[in-house]
Amino acid sequence: MARILGYIAASLDGLIAAEDDTLDWLFQYDGMDLGEHDYRLFIQRIRTVVMGRGTYDFLARDPSPWPYGAQRCIVVTSRPIDDPKGPLETRSDVDALIGELRGLDDGDVWMLGGGALQMAFLERGALDELEIYVIPEMLGGGRPLFPLTGFRASPTLLSAKALDRGCVRLHYSFAPASEGSG
Repeated sequence: MARILGYIAASLDGLIAAEDDTLDWLFQYDGMDLGEHDYRLFIQRIRTVVMGRGTYDFLARDPSPWPYGAQRCIVVTSRPIDDPKGPLETRSDVDALIGELRGLDDGDVWMLGGGALQMAFLERGALDELEIYVIPEMLGGGRPLFPLTGFRASPTLLSAKALDRGCVRLHYSFAPASEGSG
C-alpha cells in the first residue's frame, strides 16, 4: 500500500507563498544543503505526484520543462486542462482519489503544493507523514501552510533537525503510533 506524504517548505510565520503568490523568498535558498533530506533524494522514491489546480497552474506558467515526467501526475480539478504542460491525469473526487491512491503498490505518493489539498487529505485521515521545512524568513502575509478549517489533530513528531542556513526539518506522522515510521 502506498504511503501518502507531504513535503513542503514554509516561512517562519507559517506561509508557503508571499502575498503576490511568488516563491522568491524560498528560491533564494536553492542550493541549501539538506543532506539525506534533499528534494532530489525524496523525489526518487515518489511514484505518484498529486497536486491541486492552483499548484498545476503555477507550475505550468514556469518556462522550465515539466519536472514530473518520471512520475504519474494527478491534478485534482473540476475544470478541464487544455494543452497540459506535461503528462498528467485529472480527478475531481477526492474521496475516490484517496481510494485509488491507497490501492497503489508501486511507490509513495507526494501531495505537492499548497495546503488546501493536503488539508482535504488530513481531514479524511489520508496523509500519512508530513515533512515541513521551516525557512528562516518572515513574510508578513501570503498563503498559509494550511487553511483554518477547524480540523484538529495531534500528529507524532518523528524527528526535528536543524539543517543548513537556519532551516529546520520537522517530520510528523499522522498514522497511529504503531504504524509510524522514522
